[in-house]
Amino acid sequence: MRRVLLAALLFAALAVPASAAHWTVDAAKSKLGFSVAWSGEPFNGTFKKWTADIEFDPTDLAHSHVVAVIDMASEASDDPDSDESLKGALGFAVDKFPTARFETTGFKRLPGGDFLAQGKLTIRGISRPLELPFKLDIRGNHAHMTGKAVILRTDFGVGQGEWASPKPVAHEVTVTVDLSATKG
Repeated sequence: MRRVLLAALLFAALAVPASAAHWTVDAAKSKLGFSVAWSGEPFNGTFKKWTADIEFDPTDLAHSHVVAVIDMASEASDDPDSDESLKGALGFAVDKFPTARFETTGFKRLPGGDFLAQGKLTIRGISRPLELPFKLDIRGNHAHMTGKAVILRTDFGVGQGEWASPKPVAHEVTVTVDLSATKG
C-alpha cells in the first residue's frame, strides 16, 4: 500500500507541467522605443501603449515564454508631423494593422550571464524571426531588463513607395526595450 501511495504521489508530481514565474510589467518604469537615421540624424520614437505577458525563470528557460503586443498608433516622437506620416498607409498602416506582436520561441543564456530571446516579430501582418539579446537583473521579486535589436523596416513593409529607399530614412531600425517588472 505504501508503495502504491508513493508511486501515485510521484506520478502526480511528474504530471504537473513545470512553469516559469509570471512577471507583471511596471508600465511607468518601462519603455519600448526605436531609433532610425533620418537624413543622417537620429529619429527616436517610443510606443506609449503596449503589454507583455511574461513567464520567465532564468533557471528554467525551457518553460519561459513572452508575448508582447504593441499599439502602433501609440507611437510618439518630438516630431508630430513625422509621427502622423509614420502611422499612415506608407508606414505602419495603423488603420489596417493596429498592433505589432513579438512572441518568443525560445531563450538561450549567453556568455557573461546575458540572455538571448528568440522569437517572431510581426508588423503590418508580416512575420520575421527576431533575436533580442538582453541583460537581466533580478533582485527578489523585482526585475530590470534591457535589450536592443536591429531590424530592417522594409522586411516588414514599413516605408513603401517613395519611402522604400534608404534615403532619407535608413532601412536599419534599432529597437530598444527597458523593462521593469514584479514577480507575481
